Amino acid sequence: MKRRFFAALAVTTILACSLSQAQASDFPNRPVKFIVPYAPGGLPDTVARVIAQKLSERMKQGFVVENKPGGNGVVSVQTLAALPADGYSFIVSDGSMLSITPQINKAAKYAVGQDLQAVSLIARSPLFLVAHPKSGVKTFQEFVARAKKEPGAFTYGSSGIGSTHHLTMEALKSELGLSMVHVPFRGSSQSVPALVGGQVDFLFAALPSMLGFVKSGQVIVLASNAPKRSASASDTPSIAETIPGFDFSVSVGVLARTGTPPEISKKVADEIAQVVKLPDVIEKFQIAGIEPVGAGGDVYRKVIEQENQAMAKAGKHAELKAE
Repeated sequence: MKRRFFAALAVTTILACSLSQAQASDFPNRPVKFIVPYAPGGLPDTVARVIAQKLSERMKQGFVVENKPGGNGVVSVQTLAALPADGYSFIVSDGSMLSITPQINKAAKYAVGQDLQAVSLIARSPLFLVAHPKSGVKTFQEFVARAKKEPGAFTYGSSGIGSTHHLTMEALKSELGLSMVHVPFRGSSQSVPALVGGQVDFLFAALPSMLGFVKSGQVIVLASNAPKRSASASDTPSIAETIPGFDFSVSVGVLARTGTPPEISKKVADEIAQVVKLPDVIEKFQIAGIEPVGAGGDVYRKVIEQENQAMAKAGKHAELKAE
């Protein structure tokens, strides 16, 4: 009886593997959906559209971007959960949906390894610490010295409570023992003009949004939040040069529903790894301050784990509360 059971189990396993491999070899035979958790125009949307266009060309099938904003990622996960785990629907998002949203939104019950699978780490994008000239600070070391010497004297803006911009500064404050006043805004469209206008002394921002102001001398770039210097700003130090291991750069990757055939996920990841090497993709990314990676699911999963730990620590320091 046991022999029959195990024989039947072996046959079932072989058939399942064969079916999964057949699905992968035939993939894609219809349009594939990239769900973006935010409105058009942001970092994940930009990355998703560049990659989707190239995958459509290479795989001879449409890759369509669908924006599903709401709940800082919750709506996108709910949308994906309602679709089959067949490899024809993915989420393209930054890491905040996984590392920050659960800290501020009680409805965020999802997790990688439980509801979602890491497929591909497409790219990373550093944020830069920038200063208004009235602060009197011209270098990162001066920033640290002044902020320590004058606790509570400086203000910093962010794109909102619980944003990556906010928690990067909170992590920096925690590591260095700094005291500064947080002034949250509704997005970078408000926080950047506030810095340029001198309403706040410092903030973290994407470099492309600041370049014009940097060239005109209206703001000063001090450092990046990436683990090493950015290729687009090699003269600017990374905070990690002062605080080893400091990394709050923004990751953008592909996530699938748990249960998605691994052969399909790998096929998508392998194609993305080739796409991010294309000269025109590199150029588009560089203009937007994005650094291509193209790593697979195993690497992306480890990055997610590291981000979750770092953001949990920063969120605790910021006293974030889920509502």
